[in-house]
Amino acid sequence: MNSKITLGDAGSDDTVRLLRECGSGVKMGVSAIEDVVSGVSDTGLRAILNDSLEEHRRLEGETRELLRKKGEPDRDPPAMAKSMSKMKTEIKMTLSERNAAAADVITDGCNMGVKSLSKYLNEYKAADERSKDIAKKLISMESDLSIAMRPYL
Repeated sequence: MNSKITLGDAGSDDTVRLLRECGSGVKMGVSAIEDVVSGVSDTGLRAILNDSLEEHRRLEGETRELLRKKGEPDRDPPAMAKSMSKMKTEIKMTLSERNAAAADVITDGCNMGVKSLSKYLNEYKAADERSKDIAKKLISMESDLSIAMRPYL
């Protein structure tokens, strides 16, 4: 992994690592929503997804800016994870009723996001409060979006 982190204080290292994970996670969320929203016909579901997409993009920008201020690049999600997610989405959207398939894909992604971000929040305990707040906000957004998908499953 290309990293500018040098031997420094654990808090700074944890902050950068947590922000990178948040940035990667929020990018996965943006990508997943973009992959399904055009195939959704239900106006309520489409509105929920578009609102969430805006929230994700705002948080993506905030995360990128905090990393930039620390002199660190943001991180893209692993290529394999992104490719597998896209393939799974395309298959589900082709074989199933599109609104339900979109809700299913988004629910699965949200649940994985909540799980991994919670793990990183626990792992990077020395991160600063602002980065922890971003992680908590992203966890909350993903949890809320998962709940909002339930009527469409």
